[in-house]
Amino acid sequence: MKQSANLWLIKERILRRLADTMGAYDDRLHLIDGFPMPVCQLTRAARSRCFQGEAGYSYCAAKDETYYGFEGHLIISSQGIISGFTFANASVDERDVVQDMTDGIRGLLSGDKGTIRLLLSEELAQQGIELQTPLRKNMNDSRPKAFVKQIMSIRRLVETVIGQLSDRFHIEKSRVRDLWHLTNRFIRKLLAHTVGVFLNFCLGQQLLQFDALVHV
Repeated sequence: MKQSANLWLIKERILRRLADTMGAYDDRLHLIDGFPMPVCQLTRAARSRCFQGEAGYSYCAAKDETYYGFEGHLIISSQGIISGFTFANASVDERDVVQDMTDGIRGLLSGDKGTIRLLLSEELAQQGIELQTPLRKNMNDSRPKAFVKQIMSIRRLVETVIGQLSDRFHIEKSRVRDLWHLTNRFIRKLLAHTVGVFLNFCLGQQLLQFDALVHV
């Protein structure tokens, strides 16, 4: 198990090579979102020594709950191919980790309201990335309504990928006790998803239809 964990960097390189082979970095549209990675029950967090000083508290709006742990961050192409990823202390502002994931990406990046920050948009623009998000109610939106509606519709794809990672690969659950093994587990789950996508790519099937692989 320890030897396997030591290969996390190799697994990351394989993931990126597969994504590149499928054209993920040539795509001009990407989507970004995050998901909770709790490390223990909230009631045990105060006395838990697991990831002490490394994990933090945050609120997950989708589940309407506060949790203790980390937050996974994901960028996918418009076809659902994972092309950027990281995880951080759950209390870290998601806007602070965006640029950790954008290497090799160009074009439009669709985020949620949590990624709104003028300085971030300006810095991404210097990388050739245009950040587009739905705006808050107190902000004036001069963009065509059809464009905004399209952005919201496209974002369902990243929710689908995160749902698969959670339901099929249990990426939100933590069964380790240190960052080294958590990093390995995180990348291993992402690689497993990417391998499934790659198999569908080779077979000419819809990339995210994993059920089809069972019958091949």
